Amino acid sequence: MAPEPVRSTNNAVIQRRPQRWSEPFGVRMTASDVERLLAIAPFRSMDRGRFPKLVPLRGLLLNDTRVSRYEEGEIIIREGDYGHSAFLILSGEVDVSLRGLPPRVLGRTSGRQQSWWDAFLSSVGAPRVREARDATPTERETVTVRDEERGARVFLQDVPGLLGDDGRLTLGAGEFFGELAALSRTPRTATVIAKGPCELLEIRWQGLRDLLRHDPALRSHIHELYRSNALRVHLRETAWLKDLSDEAVRQIADATTFESYGEFDWHHDFNKERSLDVRDRIATEPVIAREGDYPDGLILIRSGFARLSVQYDDGHRTLEYLGKGRVFGLEELVHNHRSVDQIPWQRSLRALGYVDVLRVPTPVVERWILPSLERSTERLPSLDQLRLSIESRGSRGEATVRGPRPSPWSGDGEGVSDRTEFLVEHRLLNATRAMVIDLDRCTRCDDCVRACASTHGNNPRFNRVGPIHDRLMFVQACMHCQDPVCMIGCPTGAIGRDADSGVITINDPSCIGCGTCANSCPYHNITMVETFDRQGRPLVDDATSQPIVKATKCDFCHGRPSAPACQNACPHDALVRIDLTEPTELDRWLSKRRTA
Repeated sequence: MAPEPVRSTNNAVIQRRPQRWSEPFGVRMTASDVERLLAIAPFRSMDRGRFPKLVPLRGLLLNDTRVSRYEEGEIIIREGDYGHSAFLILSGEVDVSLRGLPPRVLGRTSGRQQSWWDAFLSSVGAPRVREARDATPTERETVTVRDEERGARVFLQDVPGLLGDDGRLTLGAGEFFGELAALSRTPRTATVIAKGPCELLEIRWQGLRDLLRHDPALRSHIHELYRSNALRVHLRETAWLKDLSDEAVRQIADATTFESYGEFDWHHDFNKERSLDVRDRIATEPVIAREGDYPDGLILIRSGFARLSVQYDDGHRTLEYLGKGRVFGLEELVHNHRSVDQIPWQRSLRALGYVDVLRVPTPVVERWILPSLERSTERLPSLDQLRLSIESRGSRGEATVRGPRPSPWSGDGEGVSDRTEFLVEHRLLNATRAMVIDLDRCTRCDDCVRACASTHGNNPRFNRVGPIHDRLMFVQACMHCQDPVCMIGCPTGAIGRDADSGVITINDPSCIGCGTCANSCPYHNITMVETFDRQGRPLVDDATSQPIVKATKCDFCHGRPSAPACQNACPHDALVRIDLTEPTELDRWLSKRRTA
């Protein structure tokens, strides 16, 4: 809802600045709904005086929550989806699937590998009409998309037959679910289906964040759910913690704190922030750990990306960026554990976009983690190596901050290159399958575009344009991001990540053309297109008489042999699809080309 103009001049329209609750989560929420919520747990026991005047509990419930009703068999959340909200059951029951459901049941593609013969036939028989679709949707045995006043919902038939008696967990009134994905921006770990008519309170992540911030009891409850359901698994995923005893992991989990930094909806302000110079941009990034402060714990990146930097003159110099699974601060903790000469943080860590971290307190690290690492001489450097690395950062006047090559756990680097800063600036480090073109080799023959079009029914799924650095073009094609913000808010789950390949795909029959994914993609790599039948006649909605549009993008030739077609078609070896979440991949590719 746009704010109403206050007054206008010849050069501008003066209006009230949008506020936190200018766009309520539930447009139908009323004061009586809020009174009802305040009379039930957990809200009735909350101390309203703990909430600030600008974010009162009543206002939070009115603007950051909504009441939704589901019928039997309707999917509430899907395994693999990226959610931005948590749910509290007000009445009724839901079933949590304890085993993965087939993709077709969830309204997704099945991931069947296409044979070479099928690929040839589809290429030869491709329609001449752009964006051609069959006018009659494909029938699906167990799933139906309901498009009602409440919004698009996916309905499953024969849920007991799908899940079985031992394949589901039933939750009832007063129980939470979905909080982990909402807080950590990770995929939903299970599918939840309405067992019968039920009423749910959906809380968007901003409201959940403020509830946890101002109500210790709810914060303790949600964090305990996380500890009991997921934290130990996450700790075990860290390579140098996997060999610890169960008792050690339990002690670490009990002491670990879960923290979030940055804006969950970072993609909304991404292009505006990118226009700032490096110094101003770094100043806007939330600080996770500041150079010179006391090392109060070991920091593990749970999700997102963080900038590692050191002070340089009156600004900061980027060393590198850390992604999921990387660690910050172990070097300082090891040094302080071995030496009486204590040191503070030697670098700063800042959130790029939105970052979740786990912070393990220093005493716990010294008690349970360091003794295990000390027994493995390959994992920890000597005290002399640590001292050399630390002293090398003492000179701020060097053009490059030098030190030993980074170990897998240290997160240190040899100073950032212009290319790394470029990747950070454009947030290309999010890409697991970026399309990169070497402009020194590219002859603009367009074989890559033609191969893409041939593979996708004469419809190319990328534009050969994009930001350029040092004669490398980072093409405007879906990058299949590590943090796929495009998936947040899709009402039918039509866009999702394939569990086996990690490719982000769009299931065309489930796409309702709402444009949520295209509007959310900060790289503008998703296009909404009008569709036609095989004879070239436009497909029109019978209810609105408006053209039927669909979301389209690069699918990395998912399910087709010898994918991706664009890379394989390039006659000059100028194009590559590459993982940019780790800079070493691009470095290796460029190094091979220099020596070729």
